[in-house]
Amino acid sequence: MTRPSTRTRYMAGMVVDATGSGMYLPLSLLFFHHVTGLPIERVGVIMTAAALFSLVGNPVAGVLVDRFGARAVVVGGYLVRAVGFAAYPLVDSPLTMFLAVALVALGDGSYPPSIQSFVAAIARGADRDRLLAAQRSLRNAGLGAGGLIAGAALGLGSDAAYRVIVLVSAAAFAGAALILRTIPVPGGRARTAGRAATARRGGGYRLVLRDRTFLALTLQNVPTAFGYMVLSVALPVYVTQELGVPTSLVGVLYAVNTVGIALLQIPVTRRLIRYRRTRTVAAGAATFGVSFAAFALLAGVPARPVALAGVFAATALFTLGEMLHGAPLSALVSSAAPEETHGRYMAVYQFSWAIPITLAPAVLTALLGVSPASMWLLLAGGVACSALTVLRLESRLPARAVHPGISEDPEETQPEDRRAATATQKAGVE
Repeated sequence: MTRPSTRTRYMAGMVVDATGSGMYLPLSLLFFHHVTGLPIERVGVIMTAAALFSLVGNPVAGVLVDRFGARAVVVGGYLVRAVGFAAYPLVDSPLTMFLAVALVALGDGSYPPSIQSFVAAIARGADRDRLLAAQRSLRNAGLGAGGLIAGAALGLGSDAAYRVIVLVSAAAFAGAALILRTIPVPGGRARTAGRAATARRGGGYRLVLRDRTFLALTLQNVPTAFGYMVLSVALPVYVTQELGVPTSLVGVLYAVNTVGIALLQIPVTRRLIRYRRTRTVAAGAATFGVSFAAFALLAGVPARPVALAGVFAATALFTLGEMLHGAPLSALVSSAAPEETHGRYMAVYQFSWAIPITLAPAVLTALLGVSPASMWLLLAGGVACSALTVLRLESRLPARAVHPGISEDPEETQPEDRRAATATQKAGVE
């Protein structure tokens, strides 16, 4: 019997992971409130404090990826989270809750740099864009399915339902680890030996910090990362309190985004891979800007039906921007990093997401309190700056990063070659 392909196994792992995550994420606060009897506010403080360990897991994972390979770190991170989730039903005090959540947070922090490096190891060129697009699509579907399963389980009104959900989530992470462990990495042993030799020669994160082009590529993502957070943080408050949209429709807006990406990300990416990634990323950021400007204009619309239609149109634009921006940016950043220090590069880049995710609830709600329209316009200006920065960096990035159709040679990964790299094979490439 023929073994499933690398792509099939990878996507199966992502679906299992996302379904388990989707079951737990909607009820994380409720679970510990139910198990420990602590007030929701105190549960939130403990979870936030423990979640800071993810910021530790990120740079540590970057070093481990460069030394032992991405697959080992991805699998290890899954197993750490599986153990953490399996311990959740045993929580009986604030201390044990903190320790269990901190363990899961370490695994969470290791995931972004290791999975980015793993994708870079098993897919190159346009195949990387396709794989990342399929990942985004199926993860959205898995998260949605997991949420529905969790909702149905909690509808039973049983105390055991909470424990079953977290144990199933633990099993999902363990299952994802077993699936991804079977995926072969081309030239895995030789690459791991090369990475270990590079690590022994020293340099570490100093190599990344000396690469000004990559740092600029990382920093430009910060305003856009804040933009991504509006769907879960600012939009529900804005549309219900400022525009008078019924609370019940907030979930529908979220569904427009998640279902849209699940259904359309793959066909959209198929059309995008003929273009330069930098242009696609910039177009995505610009589309975000248009959607934010549309949300700002809705603040002055007195007619409720018009405002409601405008909210759905602006959310659809936001979803389009995410499809244009997300997968191509991941492929661009991943392809811009040298293979020998790929883990460290991805760990540094991940801070452009981690910091906005941490600060967004406080920053966006504060801006909403000052002036909702100003918040949207500030976000629109930020993503416009991101778009312009990506376009300005295009000539300094390696050709293999800019053009999906150019095959990647592992030997051409040194930062000092970036300025000259795009001079090759530009003719005839969109």
